[in-house]
Amino acid sequence: MSRTMKIEMVSTGDEVLYGQITDTNAAWLSDFLFQQGFLVSSRFTVGDDLTQLIHTLQTRSKENDILIVNGGLGPTSDDLTALAAAKANNDELILHQEWVAKMEQYFACRGNNMSPKNLKQAMLPASATLVDNSVGTACGFRMVMNGCHLFFTPGVPFEFQEMVKTQILPEIRQLFPDVDKPLCYRLTTMGRSESDLASEIEQRLSIPANINVGYRSAMPIIELKLTARQSLQAQMNSLWAELASLVSDNLLYEGTIGLARLVSTLLKQQSLQLLVLTDKLAAAVVSQLYDADAPLIKAEIFGDNDPLNAQILTWQMHYPHAIILSLTGFSAEEPIFTLQLITPKQAYHYTLKYTGRIHNNQIQQEIFSAVGLDALRRYLTQQPLVGPNIWLDVIEAGK
Repeated sequence: MSRTMKIEMVSTGDEVLYGQITDTNAAWLSDFLFQQGFLVSSRFTVGDDLTQLIHTLQTRSKENDILIVNGGLGPTSDDLTALAAAKANNDELILHQEWVAKMEQYFACRGNNMSPKNLKQAMLPASATLVDNSVGTACGFRMVMNGCHLFFTPGVPFEFQEMVKTQILPEIRQLFPDVDKPLCYRLTTMGRSESDLASEIEQRLSIPANINVGYRSAMPIIELKLTARQSLQAQMNSLWAELASLVSDNLLYEGTIGLARLVSTLLKQQSLQLLVLTDKLAAAVVSQLYDADAPLIKAEIFGDNDPLNAQILTWQMHYPHAIILSLTGFSAEEPIFTLQLITPKQAYHYTLKYTGRIHNNQIQQEIFSAVGLDALRRYLTQQPLVGPNIWLDVIEAGK
């Protein structure tokens, strides 16, 4: 019989607690484990305080099945995790000679002698089982406390990730083979507000109590998610089809492919190449297409006084079988811009007005890049170039 389980990550260190560094390890772990079918149910952060560390390990181990503790395994005085683990479990620290030998070999292979300070990294709770670190000197270890399986991991991201992938994930799978794993279906929309989508979904769809609908807003897109346990997959599939149909007019893509990657895939499938002309406010579209490995022949960023139409004509002459995307003219003072798409068969020209709130430059770049990419997507899927969008008015449309 399948069951649920609770996994929590405990991040340690003053620098994490006080926001001096971003806790990328926590974000990575949640995403990685989710992709493997395991849900991180909560996160906890504690500073470099021995008493607080001991209390945290004792209390959080009573609330969870698995505790993944990150950081505090280095050789310096503020690395307190191993000592806290020993005290929390009424244990003692002992020198694990196996790890001493591993560290000596690590330094010798690099032509260095091991500092005596590194011996601290082999001082671990007597009841601990070593968890190998194949790319560093901070030894991971595992122990059981209050019926909870605790894994202690280094804070260096590439060491942490390697340990989770090769050592901890196989252990979790072995410990909990019958877990009812999570499912998450995602789609991304553009042109409607979060509240508008939520209102229609709640009115028109019957959503079971054990299936969650989630929303993530990142202007100009809204991501919709259905999340449930694997045992509910049949219900998920049925509800997903209804949801996708409900938002079809504003649907950009399903899954996590991303708009630029989708456009790149469509261009390649149709053996088409692309040229791009933008002003600086839409320049992000170029980098997104490059990152997505799109079949991009050329891209240029034009100034206000550059001869745009002359450049388009030149490109048409030299690349008659390519698509040209031009996105120019927007300013904060006059939020009207021009979208042109010149294809081997036809030229499309739109004058559009952005009616939404004026954001900072980065968000404005995301907005206008998305409009350009969506126009490409719509052309490549034989739809009108400009879809329904509460923040866009079509001032003029021509061919």
